[in-house]
Amino acid sequence: MSEEKSGPLEMGAEMDYAEHEKTYSFFLGAAKWGTLFCVALLIAMAFGFFTTAGFFSATVLFILLCAGGFYLMK
Repeated sequence: MSEEKSGPLEMGAEMDYAEHEKTYSFFLGAAKWGTLFCVALLIAMAFGFFTTAGFFSATVLFILLCAGGFYLMK
């Protein structure tokens, strides 16, 4: 006869908690650094398009924002 199990079927499988923690840490890091990159890019694009600064100055601002954000969020 089959065994009676109470609860969902997923309860029978063992969880790999170390792999879960590694994946979650990667996701949080990717979200944090991706957000920094997008915000720095948007600010640099606004600076380059809506002022008379130009492309080179916007690129320098983007690099400075990324470096400053990396330093502050590290």
